[in-house]
Amino acid sequence: QGIQQGIQQGIQQGIQQGQHDGEIALILRLLSRKIGEISLKSSEKIQSLSLEQVENLAEDLLDFETESDLINWLEKR
Repeated sequence: QGIQQGIQQGIQQGIQQGQHDGEIALILRLLSRKIGEISLKSSEKIQSLSLEQVENLAEDLLDFETESDLINWLEKR
């Protein structure tokens, strides 16, 4: 039973990581389309965000006009 629980926990963590990675990839594409190519530093900061922060960024990026807006947003996190 302990092995089964470990397997289930591993599967759940894998699903969550996959969801997080997918949302990050989408955010990066949306940002690229909205404000142009972003710096590697900004991209790395985005990749380190929690799932909740990524979801907040998904909403807030609609208001961005430049990478400076993104950088300001990231610095507040």
